[in-house]
Amino acid sequence: MLSIQQKQTLRSELLRRKKELEDHFKINGHFDLLRSHTDAVGELSSYDNHPGDMASELYEREKDLALTEHERFEYKGITLALEAMEVGMYGICSTCSEDIPFERLEALPTARYCIAHTPDQTISRNRPIEEQVITPSFRTFLREAERENDAYDKEDSWQDVARYGSSDSPSDLESPPSEYDNMYADWDENNGYVEEYENFAAVDIEGKIVTVYPSKQHERYEDELDEAEIMTSFGNLPDSEEDPYTSR
Repeated sequence: MLSIQQKQTLRSELLRRKKELEDHFKINGHFDLLRSHTDAVGELSSYDNHPGDMASELYEREKDLALTEHERFEYKGITLALEAMEVGMYGICSTCSEDIPFERLEALPTARYCIAHTPDQTISRNRPIEEQVITPSFRTFLREAERENDAYDKEDSWQDVARYGSSDSPSDLESPPSEYDNMYADWDENNGYVEEYENFAAVDIEGKIVTVYPSKQHERYEDELDEAEIMTSFGNLPDSEEDPYTSR
């Protein structure tokens, strides 16, 4: 049960918020909804306005309606809470008649239900109907399962086609490639392997005999290591691990 001090604290908070809402309604005219649409936007007529401008104004009008409805709902809750205080029913769940914890009322002074019986427990799963026909971009909204899948996917299909040419030119890219054959997106992405050295280094079936096959990727990899003055792409090996794997 709430103490006298707790009730006074909550009552003061309710009265403060009630006056704040009343002043807000009085000053802004319920988000300018008491005026006509043309008066609210400062136009004598909307006949000559661009459809895009009209859409923006319509969106703002709909937002004002939602905000007004939200504040009216809050104001009604405050009024009911103050009336419940007058009859000694404040802080009691309307469903089970159990006391509502002070911590819940402190966070939501207009609460009329305990957490177990609050009507706002359902989380809406409704999604826009457009999502049923709009496919997300494969480069932006990959599901987690697709991120972990290394199989040949639609992005790989596009790359295979785009490497034969597209309408792009080096001037279209922020970091233009050196060759026109590399104009498609993610052209430098490893295909069929993860690390660069997997494209030119191999071992026998027992993992003992290491063989390096000369290739452009190998030359580029060696140049990058020499330029950075490191032994591997992830840094230098500790002294204890250098021999017998490396030699100067």
